[in-house]
Amino acid sequence: MINVKNHLGQITLSKPFLVSLIGGTVTNCFGVVDMNSGSVKQTILETLPFLKKKNYIEKGVNVRYVRDKLHVDLHITVMYGVNVTAVVKSVMNKVRYAVEDTTGISVEKVNVFVDGLNA
Repeated sequence: MINVKNHLGQITLSKPFLVSLIGGTVTNCFGVVDMNSGSVKQTILETLPFLKKKNYIEKGVNVRYVRDKLHVDLHITVMYGVNVTAVVKSVMNKVRYAVEDTTGISVEKVNVFVDGLNA
């Protein structure tokens, strides 16, 4: 849970909300083919057949709240033939804008890890 205080009072945001917001934003970016597991927990959940989801949007998203700012780590697969630098910059900008516009919380870092290329 992330608690934000402003002039209206206190707002509580859950991590699953932020993760689904960020995951939806990333999967809609041009050049992003898939999200990859970013932690051991996600890898284990992915291997269990009864917990496996076809469109697991939270896969590859890690959110940390440090000193009133968000740090976001993303693990993606990029489409073969596109400019990887342009895709990564686009993902970083769109995630930062979506989170700041929706929640009002400033995003300090968006780290994008390209784990693979896919045709």
